[in-house]
Amino acid sequence: MPNKNEVIDSHLQSRLDNYIAETSKFCAQPSVSARSEGTKECGQLVVEILKNHSLQVQSFQTPGNPVIVGRVKGRSSRTLLFYNHYDVQPPEPLELWTSPPFKPTVRNGALYARGAKDDKGELIARLAAMDAVRSANGGELPCSVTFIVEGEEEIGSPHIAQFVQENLSLLKCDGAIWEEGSVDSQDRPVLSLGRRGILAVELEAQTMKRDAHSGGASTLPNASWRLLWALASLKEPDERIRIPGFYDQALPPTKYDLELIAAQPSDEAQVRAEFGLKEFLRNATGEAYKRAVFEPTCNIQGFGSGYQGSGIKTVIPARATAKVDFRLVPNQDPKDIFEKLRHHLNQEGFSDVNGVGA
Repeated sequence: MPNKNEVIDSHLQSRLDNYIAETSKFCAQPSVSARSEGTKECGQLVVEILKNHSLQVQSFQTPGNPVIVGRVKGRSSRTLLFYNHYDVQPPEPLELWTSPPFKPTVRNGALYARGAKDDKGELIARLAAMDAVRSANGGELPCSVTFIVEGEEEIGSPHIAQFVQENLSLLKCDGAIWEEGSVDSQDRPVLSLGRRGILAVELEAQTMKRDAHSGGASTLPNASWRLLWALASLKEPDERIRIPGFYDQALPPTKYDLELIAAQPSDEAQVRAEFGLKEFLRNATGEAYKRAVFEPTCNIQGFGSGYQGSGIKTVIPARATAKVDFRLVPNQDPKDIFEKLRHHLNQEGFSDVNGVGA
């Protein structure tokens, strides 16, 4: 008689094509939260998917995209909560895609589509695992399971905190697992016990009411330069963030944290190969490379200003924008960091550079 592990493996293998088809349908539905592209429709698709896996489903409206909660009772009094999201990052630059981002394609045994990784594929994988465990336990689960699936993770989850506070009893659990997972370069599953937080900010400089001819560059203010100088004030070339008080509340890793990190295998070679790197920032290697996960960051996601088409257009940009994110470590509060950022820009003479946090 097969044991439970064998039943689980058999269930997954026999239904693998069905799960791949389900993932493909899920990924074919655009859900770009950054521009509200297809997110409402995708939220409804999540409702259908969870119901198809025999969960009791509720859809909660928020000022943004709906939050979907699915639940199934298990044998014990304990509850395991899974967090996932159905929104995806914008697929640009499109020219780097081998196949269209919302037309799922299988190549060399892998499914390629926007969301196949982060986070639609992971959601279907968890539902498949739940189905398999249920099949190995006489049709029931050893514990209750709750899925919470939101549609705004890729824009900083602006409404999830309020939702959680308003639904504490619904989301009560004994353990929670975050959105995704991975394997390392040796195909070993990676289990992470935490992630850094994030503050995302959009900065804007407006120097004139419209673009001007670059012949006037000796007298007319350029919004691109203005914003570039403001951005340059945020960080030193050695990667030290210059915002006063930025590191004051940052909790350093404990001795035990460092022992765990030291015991972990390094993925340096894999990351170098994947991104074509000659060296990491500050030439970090070994333990310094692995400890970087405990450090807060300041990152420019993107910059937009002026003419960006083919050829040349001799303009002085009147407006420039940049998207910046800060990865935060324990004890750093995003609201506090945003206030410190605003104060820093004012002190550096950039009170005219506006910022909106997310």
